[in-house]
Amino acid sequence: MMPPPPRSSTTLYSQQQHEAQDEFVVEEEATEANMTTTTTTRAKTPLSEIVEAFEELAKSLNSRRIRNSDKGAGGELRLDAFSKTCSLVSVLFSCLGLAFRFAESEYVAKVRDLVEASKEYNTLQTILDLDVANGTVRTSGSHSRNLRRVRQGLDLIRALFEQFLSTNDYSLREAATTAYSQVCAPYHTWAVRTAVYAGMYTLPTRDQLLLNLNETEHSAEKNMRRYINASLPVIEYIDRLYISRNIRLDW
Repeated sequence: MMPPPPRSSTTLYSQQQHEAQDEFVVEEEATEANMTTTTTTRAKTPLSEIVEAFEELAKSLNSRRIRNSDKGAGGELRLDAFSKTCSLVSVLFSCLGLAFRFAESEYVAKVRDLVEASKEYNTLQTILDLDVANGTVRTSGSHSRNLRRVRQGLDLIRALFEQFLSTNDYSLREAATTAYSQVCAPYHTWAVRTAVYAGMYTLPTRDQLLLNLNETEHSAEKNMRRYINASLPVIEYIDRLYISRNIRLDW
């Protein structure tokens, strides 16, 4: 049997070129896959997940408002979807450190109550109507009172983000102080207000907050604005639920 003829140097060179190209393509595809995975991973931050959930909630609320335009508050909002979305926000309070520990503990407890209530009641309107009928809207521990406090927590984060974005020179302490004074201080006792304002000095810096949230300056600005836009319709909807039942909001 005759041995195969030796390959020419040209053939060998051509084969080596093809092998090198194949290796390059494989390496390039692996790099692209890596970059895609990294981008996807970076895109999913605690803040972006919260924003997406509130955008879905606002979208759902808007579609129900269109279908139920005859209802006083503009449609209905499911309690399970609302409480599940609100439960995501607690991570924002924890990122703010000791100064907002009071808000975190109160907020988490109130949201947990609404989560439990959602197993029995379908909508926000249902729990409010039940407390109206029982005369327990402002009673400590009632679902309606807890809903009011959760709403204040959402509004506090909204106001904080607005102040945070108003200028790059605004410290987080200044932003948080202004937001708290606008949203929560009018309803807190002197002792609580004093403790909160003292705690503001323990807040992280702007850069530390971005690090805690796993955000860049650019991504944080984008997501904070999205939260402001998505949460506001939900906050206003809750206010209309109370107002349409002749319940004042000064508590």
